[in-house]
Amino acid sequence: MTGSDGPLVRLLHTSDWHLGRSFHGHDLLSHQAEAMDRLVELSREAAVDLVVIAGDLYDRAIPPAEAVRLFTDTVARLRQGGAAVVAIAGNHDSHVRVSVYDELLSALDVTIRGRWQRSDQPVLVTPRQGGQPVAVYPLPYLEPLLDGPELLRLGKPEAEGQRLRHPEVTALAVERIRADLARRAGTRSVLVAHAFVAGGSSSESERDLSVGNAEAVPVGAFAGFDYVALGHLHGSQQLDGPRLAYSGTPLAYSFSEQHHVKSVRLVELAEEGTPRVEVVPLGVGRALRSLSGELEALLADPRLEDARGAWVRAELTDPLLPPQAMARLRQRFPHVVELRHRRPEGDAVGPSERSQRIRSAQGPEQRLLAFFADQQGRPPRPEEARLLQQALAAAGRRAD
Repeated sequence: MTGSDGPLVRLLHTSDWHLGRSFHGHDLLSHQAEAMDRLVELSREAAVDLVVIAGDLYDRAIPPAEAVRLFTDTVARLRQGGAAVVAIAGNHDSHVRVSVYDELLSALDVTIRGRWQRSDQPVLVTPRQGGQPVAVYPLPYLEPLLDGPELLRLGKPEAEGQRLRHPEVTALAVERIRADLARRAGTRSVLVAHAFVAGGSSSESERDLSVGNAEAVPVGAFAGFDYVALGHLHGSQQLDGPRLAYSGTPLAYSFSEQHHVKSVRLVELAEEGTPRVEVVPLGVGRALRSLSGELEALLADPRLEDARGAWVRAELTDPLLPPQAMARLRQRFPHVVELRHRRPEGDAVGPSERSQRIRSAQGPEQRLLAFFADQQGRPPRPEEARLLQQALAAAGRRAD
């Protein structure tokens, strides 16, 4: 990034690490460790003043011990490189657990904020180049509906007994933050938040925060801050020029993300003007590929050689599902994790008709054999029919 007159604040914006997550049953911790190494490297290369992690530090409220160790090791290395660290709880995190040592760690320039009640208490980060500090406001994920007593603490006494939507609760919390910022005239500001903001592009791997668009927070709710570092959406994107943006995840967590360029955002805040942002690809983790075609064609196509090292989702279009299809695919594509079968267009037997055909079979045994034939595209062989009959008989004995 280019320099500028006057002292700059440099920050690295990342989010949605989801440490401890798996991909179709495969452990991702080694890939996540590679991503963390790259984040630490970039932080040192860019000599950033601050690293912000905008929520979903872990993939679940009680993460595995290995994920916790990776998180604490990464934060320690970021601090050793000279950057302050500000992180917030996301909708996947336990607000209590991630912030249990917040007050203690703040003395070491590490903030892990899970309590929204402290969101109007900024972290003041002084640039390495000197100059006035920047006020960083960590706003953790707000539960979509807060009850009356909690809203009273947000300063809305008429809300007793109400249950407000996420956009309204977010607006109340941001009002408190703006009130504090107004007392700091001329101070540059960064808001770190975890929410679904209207206009953002989502993917399959995010936990839905809304019904339709009812819980989408409008862009205008975040007016008045020099930079808004968002988390929750897994694709890198900006919504109000470079000022308000999602960094996206460091790795792809679903096949809907296979065309994402996983990255972080390096941000420069001058004393005045629009922030300058550089989107830096991380280039780590296993690629994702979705393949479609008949089995023999996929196995023989030389153009698919680059998919050998990727996570693969295969859609087979053979008229009948070939036997041992997954095992044969895995011989060429060792990391195939999903297999689908799509009958060619013109297949006269639709799902409802096939279901009716199975239900019309006489007796449990004939229905089981009809179901097998529907799934495999052929009647069972004699030895397969015997195994099915034995399984049915065993199930009947257990039921008795």
